[in-house]
Amino acid sequence: MSAPSTVTRFAPSPTGRLHLGHAFSALTAFEIARETGGRFLLRIEDIDRVRCKPEFEQAIYDDLAWLGLRWEEPVRRQSEHFEIYRKALGRLDKLELVYPCFCSRAEIAAEIAAAGAAPQGPDGPLYPGTCRHLSPAERERRRASGLPFALRLDTAAAADRAGRLRWTEQGRGEIEVDPALHGDVVIARKDIPTSYHLAVTVDDAIQGVTLVTRGEDLLPATHIHRLLQALLGFPVPAYRHHKLLTDAGGKRLAKRDGAESLASLRAQGADPAEIRARLGFSAAAPAVPTLA
Repeated sequence: MSAPSTVTRFAPSPTGRLHLGHAFSALTAFEIARETGGRFLLRIEDIDRVRCKPEFEQAIYDDLAWLGLRWEEPVRRQSEHFEIYRKALGRLDKLELVYPCFCSRAEIAAEIAAAGAAPQGPDGPLYPGTCRHLSPAERERRRASGLPFALRLDTAAAADRAGRLRWTEQGRGEIEVDPALHGDVVIARKDIPTSYHLAVTVDDAIQGVTLVTRGEDLLPATHIHRLLQALLGFPVPAYRHHKLLTDAGGKRLAKRDGAESLASLRAQGADPAEIRARLGFSAAAPAVPTLA
């Protein structure tokens, strides 16, 4: 019996130009879909309406087409699905697993400094849980006053409800979820009914993704995503967190650090076949995986 086909995706944010690291990730996902006779999806993660720009979104399509990649249409754009994320958020709220946090970043930093120490997560000190203990009346009073707030997941309560969880990581086997790794993460804000964590979890379920392909820098986030899947009753995909490309100094390629873009390489006369070979893929134009 043949192995089932894979549904995987490349999900960039249009906040800048794609670089070689993005090309490696897209090609990795594309080749997995091709090898299994599966499906390759492109998703635009554009919930940040300040940093995301239409010109960067168009550049994503141009760069991927230049590399020889093709994807299913229509492309899913997160900014068009806020109502779906709002409904998922409402389900978590009904489970009493969400609370409003009115702390500013400065206030959180000050509280951590005053405590002298704080548990550390992948991204630094964890939120100390200040607003978790506010009474319902105080929460409503602060909301009514117009204070800005974020919505956080009560991770301890969520973990108690979900129980022991794992996910399958290709090449590493079963990984047990550590719900406390990130503390009480932000899953929405007053003016945006989602966050990266909630949106990608909902999207992967809706799109039928069976293998999440992304860089190993996002492996810690899977602890959150697996927890949200359990709470929302979503199917559980497998994961493949691939290596990250680095510069000559060993630093990860990143938009914010000015990594040379694919557009720049193209303008200098680079050949897409050479780029594919440089990244460890066949120089020949990729065969197109199944399209819907």
